Amino acid sequence: MTRSFYHYLLTLRGNDVQDELQVFAHHIAQDHQFPKQSEDYHELSSYLEMNTDYLSTMAIFDQAWEKYVENNQK
Repeated sequence: MTRSFYHYLLTLRGNDVQDELQVFAHHIAQDHQFPKQSEDYHELSSYLEMNTDYLSTMAIFDQAWEKYVENNQK
């Protein structure tokens, strides 16, 4: 069984404020409304575009999504 995007992203959290993925993961962990069980790209991207202000660009989400897909193929 694959894990949700949220659970994968939690593994990327860290303290490096220069690393956009770590900062994104930190914000996701603080977002209580984030769809935690979702594995659907469109649902997640729509949520981020419509309900958040912590992403400077959706390219960060796309980068995290690519890593998520790669990780779940193993």
